[in-house]
Amino acid sequence: MRTAVVDIGTNSTRLLVADVEDGRIAAELERRSTVTRLGQGVDAGGRLQEEAIGRTFDTLAEYRRLIDRHHPDTALAVLTSAVRDADNGPRFARAVQERFGLAPHILSGAQEARLTFAGATSERDPADLTPTAVIDVGGGSTEIVIGAGHRARFHASTQAGVVRQTERHIRSDPPAPDELRELRADVARILAAAVPREERRGVSRGIGVAGTATSLGAISQRLEPYDPSRVHGYRVSRGECERILERLAALPLKERRRTPGLHPDRAPTIVAGVIILLEALALFDLRKLEVSEHDILRGAALELGAAT
Repeated sequence: MRTAVVDIGTNSTRLLVADVEDGRIAAELERRSTVTRLGQGVDAGGRLQEEAIGRTFDTLAEYRRLIDRHHPDTALAVLTSAVRDADNGPRFARAVQERFGLAPHILSGAQEARLTFAGATSERDPADLTPTAVIDVGGGSTEIVIGAGHRARFHASTQAGVVRQTERHIRSDPPAPDELRELRADVARILAAAVPREERRGVSRGIGVAGTATSLGAISQRLEPYDPSRVHGYRVSRGECERILERLAALPLKERRRTPGLHPDRAPTIVAGVIILLEALALFDLRKLEVSEHDILRGAALELGAAT
């Protein structure tokens, strides 16, 4: 079965076209990612802004053309934090279906977490019962899912996201030390409140998915151009994450955009993203992060595609 999935997130809009056979991804035919910042201003105003909607619709039009080249059996969209938090989110979802023919799924935090874990573990040995935390740093929220094998046992959807935290705390360019301290304290408080101490115990592996984690893997290796085969499975230590954060936070945005391994469109929010990942690692007392290219897109293709 050929499935097209578009993930319309707070910071980026991404596409996967894949062939699904016997409950696994047999082939990836198309994979794209575009920073659209749909969630711009949602934290403060509670609504999707017309400018952000326009950017996202432009990307969806491009993706629809790519989808049509592959003649999928089904085409769907998953919509996450920005859309579920916005007053005009349901209207936006209807427009996605009417204008682009994508069956919309506004995911709850629990659904987003389940699909993220399913995607991150889809190619792993189900007999590997290492207690694992999958960390999905998004634009409006961060999902933390704890489980083993292919089964999740706990999830938390938190209001810590790269767009949200950047808009709340960073006003200077480059960020001022007090802004970074406030941002870090805010994230630490949010994550600690979301994940009870008893759930943190025993977790011995952290997997980071989505744009912040993959950018971190690429920055650590100074990849130009980006190479997903070198990013997937790459392990970056907490110490290296701290060094990358220090370097990025010291640069004005214009210079940060030129960082090897970092897509320029992610430069405005990458400082908040690395801080969120670092605080998630600290929460579980993990010394390294494994970066994964397998995420909610795969989970949605495997679970929602088959049901559509």
